Amino acid sequence: MSNLDYRGLAVLDAVATSGSFEKAALMLGMSQSAVSQRIKALEDAAGRLLIVRGTPSVPTGLGQRLVVHHRHVKLMEAALDIDLGREASLPQLAVAVDADSLGTWFGHALAPLLSPPRCQLSVQHADSEHALQLVREGAVFACVAGDDIGAESATGTTSTPLGMMRYNCVATPAFAGHWFGDGFSAEAVTLAPAVVSERKLLARFLAQQMGIRMPFPHHTLPASGALENCITDGVAYGLMPELHALSQIATGQLVDLTPGKTHGTALTWHAWNIDTPFTRTLSEHVIETAHRYLLQP
Repeated sequence: MSNLDYRGLAVLDAVATSGSFEKAALMLGMSQSAVSQRIKALEDAAGRLLIVRGTPSVPTGLGQRLVVHHRHVKLMEAALDIDLGREASLPQLAVAVDADSLGTWFGHALAPLLSPPRCQLSVQHADSEHALQLVREGAVFACVAGDDIGAESATGTTSTPLGMMRYNCVATPAFAGHWFGDGFSAEAVTLAPAVVSERKLLARFLAQQMGIRMPFPHHTLPASGALENCITDGVAYGLMPELHALSQIATGQLVDLTPGKTHGTALTWHAWNIDTPFTRTLSEHVIETAHRYLLQP
């Protein structure tokens, strides 16, 4: 497409973000008919459908590529305004991060970007598979994802190893005494309630480290902090990031159910190749912070 209508692309981005022509109109201060006309004009110029109308309305493949292009251009324009000494509005920058990284090390990487503020940052909670999909779609600039999902990086992005997030299998002393009084056995695992944020993580640990390959009862909590509270409150056992677990094991609040056996997930930073002051600062500090907190090869 030549002579892209960037006002039209802004409308397309709003519809893709909100999932609705009506909501996009409210976001942009336009009438719904004006939004429809902008999208129709873009589609006529492209000769292809860009939005699948429905509930929600979602972009087609080409529509999503145009949304990604618009977001990248906005970032580059904001960087250029800074270079030219112009007053620049704070660009929007979205990233996707897993719950355990959010609950441990990731927040320490944000201060250089937020103080003074260089952008409007939106951090979304997403497991590795979903986070990578968000990067591929251009919905986020970058993500933290585990290598264990076996997915390839998207074209136009870079992948930087961050280190290993290591987990201990823990419980309170009272819970361990009640459910695992005779040891952490396959029989006990089929009875004791576990807590997970994603079942695959604990299932992999039980299979790889303990040779236990069978269903086990478990509660599912999406947030890392809620999961850890469930463990420390003595209602379940589970995997806890070593960054939090070791101090509580040392004080006797928790016990390691499988001494000497841990589970590790290698984490990677997947980011679009957009070189602006804010994207560069974010990537540099995420990588630097991860190397400080995560286990390195």
